[in-house]
Amino acid sequence: MTQPEASPAGVIHNIGYRAYDGERLPRRGVALALYSHTLRGVFGLGRAARSKVVPFGMVAVMLVPAIVLSVVSVVMAGQGMIAEPVLPYTRYAMVTQAAVAIFVAVAAPQAVSLDLRFHTLPLYLSRPLERVDYVRAKLAALATAVFLLLAAPLLVMYLGALAAGFDAGTQTVELLQALAGAVLFAAVLSGIGLVIASLTARRGFGVAAIMTVLALSYAVVTSMQALVGFEAGDMTTAGWIGLFSPMTLVDGVQVWAFGVETSSPAGPPEGVAGAAFPVVTLGVVALTYLALSARYRKVRL
Repeated sequence: MTQPEASPAGVIHNIGYRAYDGERLPRRGVALALYSHTLRGVFGLGRAARSKVVPFGMVAVMLVPAIVLSVVSVVMAGQGMIAEPVLPYTRYAMVTQAAVAIFVAVAAPQAVSLDLRFHTLPLYLSRPLERVDYVRAKLAALATAVFLLLAAPLLVMYLGALAAGFDAGTQTVELLQALAGAVLFAAVLSGIGLVIASLTARRGFGVAAIMTVLALSYAVVTSMQALVGFEAGDMTTAGWIGLFSPMTLVDGVQVWAFGVETSSPAGPPEGVAGAAFPVVTLGVVALTYLALSARYRKVRL
């Protein structure tokens, strides 16, 4: 009887991998690393060149008008034609809201949709990282990116105003007001964008859905405000309609809190009634955070 051939012995190949023997980060350190990684990814840093086209393209779109406005302010102030900037700082986000919406629509799916598509969430949670840490890191990273997108042109306009010789104290106060508004814009838009993006693993679907929500809500609300306010002559009702679009909502907070000029067809109601705008804004931020937390409690690993 012939003996069966012996199975070939296994061979272990050394392909050069080394075990990690460095410091093990605690939960906070892992969350901070995820925040940093997400913030870099939003701007396409560390990724292929095509990943940088849209984010840095929107940065350029935001900066160019600010540079032009600064130059115009310097020239006109030098000729004694104006005594303040051409465009108030608090209106800049509304004037460039299309670029902001595109940035959020592209950045939010980049932050979360790819993790759902490629099932990388279990890898994050294999470390001392909780689901709530994941949500907070993603929200903080996207909000930081949107804030930087809005703050950079405001600083350019501020420097232009100082170069034009406008009162430094007044310009500083107005800049701080606009930066406070930028924080609210970043928190509201990031929360809404991430909630929508977390519902689909398809990045393209997320981009389209976010753009539809932001653009359609703004178009419908401003159209209704113009119709009710100018055609029907009811500016109070027109002001209340501003609660139903993220952009006009935060713009209403700026108008109510700082007494600045509105960028919508109708500003918030005057007096105590206008306090509904900051209350609703904080409510939107809280609800989007709770919605994201609930969403990721249900994500299967």
